[in-house]
Amino acid sequence: MAEQSRGAGSPARYGFTDDRAEEHLRAAGWWTDTGPAREALDILVALSRSADPDLALRSLDRIRETDEQGWPALTAALRDNRTLRGRLVGVLGTSSALGDFLVGHPGEWTRLAADKCTDADCYADTMLDAVREDGEIRTGAPAENALRTAYRGLLLEIAGTDLGHLVEGKLDRPRYADVAQQLTLLAEAALVTGLEIAQAEQAPKGLGDTRLAVIAMGKCGGRELNYVSDVDVIFVGEGDLQLATRLASTMMRIVGKACFEVDAALRPEGKQGALVRTLEGHTAYYAKWARTWEFQALLKARPVAGDADLGNQYAEMVTSMVWSAAERENFVADVQQMRRRVEGHVPSELAERELKLGRGGLRDVEFAVQLLQLVHGRADPNLRSPSTVEALAALGSGGYVGRSDAAELEMSYEFLRTVEHRLQLRRLRRTHLFPDFNDSDELRVLGRAIGIRPEMARGEGEILLVEFRRHNQRIRRLHEKLFYRPLLQSVASVSTEDLRLTTKQAAQRLAALGYAAPDGALQHIRALTSGVSRRAAIQKALLPVLLDLLADTPDPDGGLLAYRKVSEALEETPWYLRVLRDEGAVVERLASLLGTSKLVPDLLVRAPEVLQLLGDPARLTGRTPAEVAKSLRATVRRQPGLNAAVAAARSLRRHEILRVAAADLLGLLDVREVCEALSSVWVAVLQSALSAAIRKRCAELGGEAAKIAVIGMGRLGGAELGYGSDADVLFVCEPAEGVSDGDAVRYASSVAETVRKMLGAPSADPPLQVDADLRPEGRGGPLVRTLDSYRAYYARWGEVWETQALLRARFVAGDADLGERFIEMIDPIRYPDGGLDASRAREVRRMKARVDTERMPRGADPTLHTKLGRGGLADVEWTVQLFQLRHAFEVPDLRTTSTPRALAALAEAGLAEPEDTASLTEAWLLATRVRNAAMLVRGKAVDQVPSSGRDLAAVARILGQSADDDPGEFLDSYRRTTRRAHAVVERLFYEA
Repeated sequence: MAEQSRGAGSPARYGFTDDRAEEHLRAAGWWTDTGPAREALDILVALSRSADPDLALRSLDRIRETDEQGWPALTAALRDNRTLRGRLVGVLGTSSALGDFLVGHPGEWTRLAADKCTDADCYADTMLDAVREDGEIRTGAPAENALRTAYRGLLLEIAGTDLGHLVEGKLDRPRYADVAQQLTLLAEAALVTGLEIAQAEQAPKGLGDTRLAVIAMGKCGGRELNYVSDVDVIFVGEGDLQLATRLASTMMRIVGKACFEVDAALRPEGKQGALVRTLEGHTAYYAKWARTWEFQALLKARPVAGDADLGNQYAEMVTSMVWSAAERENFVADVQQMRRRVEGHVPSELAERELKLGRGGLRDVEFAVQLLQLVHGRADPNLRSPSTVEALAALGSGGYVGRSDAAELEMSYEFLRTVEHRLQLRRLRRTHLFPDFNDSDELRVLGRAIGIRPEMARGEGEILLVEFRRHNQRIRRLHEKLFYRPLLQSVASVSTEDLRLTTKQAAQRLAALGYAAPDGALQHIRALTSGVSRRAAIQKALLPVLLDLLADTPDPDGGLLAYRKVSEALEETPWYLRVLRDEGAVVERLASLLGTSKLVPDLLVRAPEVLQLLGDPARLTGRTPAEVAKSLRATVRRQPGLNAAVAAARSLRRHEILRVAAADLLGLLDVREVCEALSSVWVAVLQSALSAAIRKRCAELGGEAAKIAVIGMGRLGGAELGYGSDADVLFVCEPAEGVSDGDAVRYASSVAETVRKMLGAPSADPPLQVDADLRPEGRGGPLVRTLDSYRAYYARWGEVWETQALLRARFVAGDADLGERFIEMIDPIRYPDGGLDASRAREVRRMKARVDTERMPRGADPTLHTKLGRGGLADVEWTVQLFQLRHAFEVPDLRTTSTPRALAALAEAGLAEPEDTASLTEAWLLATRVRNAAMLVRGKAVDQVPSSGRDLAAVARILGQSADDDPGEFLDSYRRTTRRAHAVVERLFYEA
């Protein structure tokens, strides 16, 4: 029976589920014993497309019962007039309240047959005509009833235009913003009419010198009203304030009974304050007492009724205050706190369904947009729209919000507002509560009301629920991204005056901030902000903050120049300015880097992806050296040839040097971690380049003639490389089976030379010099030797300095087995049984004395030279290595290539006092840090501590001094630390 009832001859075919549907259809003459009447087919199809066919049919049946004489005309119009059919059926299938209105007011359906009112004057004229009688404005209940009917009839017209396309798809679909604006114009006309009635009641003989202006606030001020909204207003009066107050309260009562509630709670002091104040009273209150949220509300203030001149004066007065409100102390934090407080008032059991106040709701969009407006709108009048949608579009086109973010936020906002409209239309009641997620009937009707149609696997309600959650989550994500953007607080802290300086004032301001060449800084600013492009707009928003941030760095002028160079180099990089705009931490850290280091901007233009890491310290420092090395080797291995492999290795090394440098400058890595990371990436580059060179040579020869191993020496061997360090290495080979030593050496030499040349080719990056000068016979000896050749050389010809150099030897690249056998071969040489004898120890001391005398650069200050100076790196390392040569045979912990670990082992073994090794360790770490810092500051390798100027200030800042500290104190501290270490060296190295 159920299946039969849904057959071709059943009302169910048209979406009706009501048991009385057929009865209603027969009464209307649209159904016969054989099924639908032919002349009613278009009507039935229209009903089936409505949000709730049963509701629409019941309402039509009620209209038929109450207006039998007009029914034939309505039936004919429904059959012949597509516009009327779409609008009327759309309204009746969505709104029971408007259905009640049509039942109670026969003939009002004709309003939907053609377009009528679309502007404020038309709405006002229609309402005023309705409340007039014999040319006079009526008062009391007759006026209220006439106003109510006129208002509801005009609301019917707006709803018909809004909903008609759902039923008749060929009708125009109005934009959400157009519907909201029509509802606002209607509300304004109701206020105008209500004020006329109030005047007729309270001052029938005229107002005299009394003036009253009605200022719209909230959604009415923003021209974005719902079908059922409170209309927030503020009253401004002049003259007889008692009469003005009676007019205001009477208007509120009349409009409240006839149309909608009029709420004046946003006035100064809220409900406890005077309903009407003078312009001077408002001005004094806002200047002295107003809180942050009140300025946020005033953003939408707009005169809509009453005395236009007085209303405009009020608007001009509040404009200057609104657009300087962001300068108030804790402004951004206050707005953010207000949003959290509003959200906290939502009952937990309703939070997920709250369209307006809940997480991901309408308030999330409005608060984020308003905060961005108030912060950036001080300098950009394009942002000063009271409309949320218009302001959001302006924020997007102006570059303050990403285009995609603005588009997504607007789409989701309009979706929720449309859902809100349809919910309120149902019974014309004020509600912001999404239906219960388990109420399938309500969800289905609401889904159809906003235009959702079923799919193969899902019905309208299920699709609606998915869409609601998707838009809700998107709004919350973007709200948190924009509303809690750290940059907002920084921009807000820049005064409005500073955002609008003349050229002369700007130069004075820059000079006061500490820019040594303000005219040059102005040229950079003009270059970055000239034109009307989106890029220039974003720069205009960023630069006030950036200039202040750079002013706190050691070199503001150099930082601004670097910022311009980076910006120009990356102007075609789509995400560059977006990251700076959306990630406040990135701007702060970038300013710190650019105003401190010359190396960072040079690397940044060639490795811009590192910029994206600045906002997340965990990502900036999160990769271990082993992970980095593994990734680099894997990437290089995939390259098709030697040139591509070396280029990839260089690129990845550049990325890693910049990443490490940024983390170092920001204080996120200590000096040992920096040295380990730089050494690890150097080793990975060597490994990758060697593998690529071997593959190329094997392809040329048809096989591998020898195994090759690379032995790290010096700082590479100790994993103590700095930013500008060369890679000291030895190359060792072993012939393949059937290959002579000579052929093996020639093969390995060609590979080694290829690696050196490819890596050492000129580059803008820090140098990649592979230095093999520590090999037997130095530069005059062969580049590569066999393992046996090394063994024979060291046994017969090895000198003390070569033995000392081998203390830092470790395998770093190539054949691991060969490398390990080389290390096993040299262990007895560098850790001689019985230790270094007295004569060879004296030779080490003589070498040290000669180095101190001969290699110190002419004119260098020996107290400030990080490598060869007193208490510097060489002092500490020579001392450690002498002890290793003498005692490592009996103290296994001394058999390490690491200087700090060897110092710790000396103290642990009792070979030196802990205080002495602590002093040496402190000096070594300090000299290493200063050497690295000087490289970062100057962009080139230097061993001398800067003795004055901005370079000294920058180095001191990197090492922990504040901007207020005297850099000279850092120099004193450096000299004091190295002087103590030098005294220990004199005692341990020369006297022990």
